[in-house]
Amino acid sequence: MAVSLKKGQKVDLTKTNPGLKEVLIGLGWDTNKYDGGSDFDLDAAAFLLSGAGKANADSDFIFYGNLKHASGAVEHLGDNLTGAGEGDDEQIIVDLSKVPENVEKIDFTVTIYEAEERKQNFGQVENAFIRVVNKATNEELIRYDLGEDFSIETAVVIGELYRNKGEWKFNAIGSGFEGGLAALCKNFGVNV
Repeated sequence: MAVSLKKGQKVDLTKTNPGLKEVLIGLGWDTNKYDGGSDFDLDAAAFLLSGAGKANADSDFIFYGNLKHASGAVEHLGDNLTGAGEGDDEQIIVDLSKVPENVEKIDFTVTIYEAEERKQNFGQVENAFIRVVNKATNEELIRYDLGEDFSIETAVVIGELYRNKGEWKFNAIGSGFEGGLAALCKNFGVNV
């Protein structure tokens, strides 16, 4: 049974799941019925970060335009342009055994593509979630449902895997940003 988290909660991942090597990060969402007529295209991404919370290189940003990290540790499984259907809308696989030593955190984000042009924001998105699944067994280990705390934000840091004394943990962040993907990249020290 998955551990269900609230914003700000942290939970052990590898200590409570010995031998865990690969996890699938599933992200999903729905758009509410009050949208402005344009389709919503939400994009999941992963930022591989140092202990200071900054990317070591621009290539540490994994998204629809850079699907796989050079280390093989993080792979984005592709862009879903509509978010239609049940379950995960986008997925990212993380091989914990391949994460480079200089990476202390992996932050998972969702942004709205062309949010300003389409006059869209996370106030129009509902049922957003992130889940962590043991890839070997397909067992859902952790789930964090975001709730409806957003209004004008166009980017959200949903959750984070981080190293702590040799073990991996998960932090339910749920922090919104204005300025979309550009604001996130600037925050994490990535040039786009």
